[in-house]
Amino acid sequence: MKIYTKTGDTGDTGLPGGARVPKDALVTEVCGTVDELNSSLGVARAAAIPADVDRLLDGVQSRLFDFGAEIARLGSAAAGIEASHGAALEQAIDCFDVELPPLRNFILPGGTPAAAELHFARSICRRAERLLVSLMREQPKLSQELLVYLNRLSDLLFTLARLVNVRAGHVETIWRRGG
Repeated sequence: MKIYTKTGDTGDTGLPGGARVPKDALVTEVCGTVDELNSSLGVARAAAIPADVDRLLDGVQSRLFDFGAEIARLGSAAAGIEASHGAALEQAIDCFDVELPPLRNFILPGGTPAAAELHFARSICRRAERLLVSLMREQPKLSQELLVYLNRLSDLLFTLARLVNVRAGHVETIWRRGG
């Protein structure tokens, strides 16, 4: 199978089921942003993260493929993201949070290269979430669990960024008004 099909050369793309939509349609924006998020997680995983975090993110990356497929189907087929997936992210957050000092201030994204990548992935996840909210207005058949999953995932990525910094002995930079 060739990697190029030439079917998108006129500015549209195919969805599962055969429908064609403009490449700048909201559904493709959401799918593309989720793909960008998945790629950013791959970069974070390449930045020497702890093994337990790497294992968790391996599963998240696979789940994001399920997520993108569900979005591309526009809610017309069986759900791929379920309440249990968001609950699993909550469990991971709770598990890792016990290693972290209480958060008493806003912190600046950064730290180790791995933590900085996780913060960057979190911001991409938030953008995907915002786009999904817009798409859900257009496509009411989409499952609410999709939104819950992205919301929990961004919280997890924030927690993991902090965790990676703490485990590396890197002190978080506290936000100070006006620098």
